[in-house]
Amino acid sequence: MSKSEQFESFTLQAVGVVRNPRKEPIDDFWGDVISEIHLDPARFQPQALFGLGDFSHVEIIFLMDRVDPAKVETGARHPREREDWPLIGIFAQRGKNRPNRIGISYATVVGIEGTVLRVRALDAIDGTPVLDIKPHMAEFAPLGGVKQPEWSRELMRDYYKTEGSK
Repeated sequence: MSKSEQFESFTLQAVGVVRNPRKEPIDDFWGDVISEIHLDPARFQPQALFGLGDFSHVEIIFLMDRVDPAKVETGARHPREREDWPLIGIFAQRGKNRPNRIGISYATVVGIEGTVLRVRALDAIDGTPVLDIKPHMAEFAPLGGVKQPEWSRELMRDYYKTEGSK
């Protein structure tokens, strides 16, 4: 196996932690959840967030650290264990039991105070380690139209709805 084909391990250090009222990874109704991302004060000063408030949205990369490694999926499964949806490979879905347990989510910027970023609709539970924060720029959105199967639209129907719209 050549060096370029080796599968390496990496160590990452969280840049911050999520604080919000969600204690369990519930699948739906993230639309009105307000989260605070507290940056690691030993590594970051308020300057790390300068300019981020000029963006409407951010991409948050986080570690789903409470997923039991024994429950990580590497093959295929029915999303949300619904037999009426097709058997889908782990890389064709966004379930939490991913091989590296990494989540990526877009959230709306609500405000910034010091080293705390406040966002809406981040689907990460309280205490989740944040690996990175990036501003969302339209130029990084997919080129052309987005294609996705109907089962995924049904799965996401209530995901970002608000609690009041149940």
